[in-house]
Amino acid sequence: MTEKNNGENPAPAGSDYIVIKAKENGVQVIGLTRGLDTRFHHTEKLDKGEVLIAQFTDHTSAMKIRGKAEIWSKHGQLESES
Repeated sequence: MTEKNNGENPAPAGSDYIVIKAKENGVQVIGLTRGLDTRFHHTEKLDKGEVLIAQFTDHTSAMKIRGKAEIWSKHGQLESES
């Protein structure tokens, strides 16, 4: 499936998704920007059992996850620690 970037969707074609499931209350998912200066641009807080599906885009180059969570990506599954 090919995704088109027609201005309505800020994600480039073929961008990667990750799935994050909180194993405790208060898990933080922080999006970091692309470019010369890497900065925090978005933060989500998840409670135990909540799931976030996130996407790398033209604006998001990295994600930082604080707290216990299960993370799935095309590279496999892992668990973060507190």
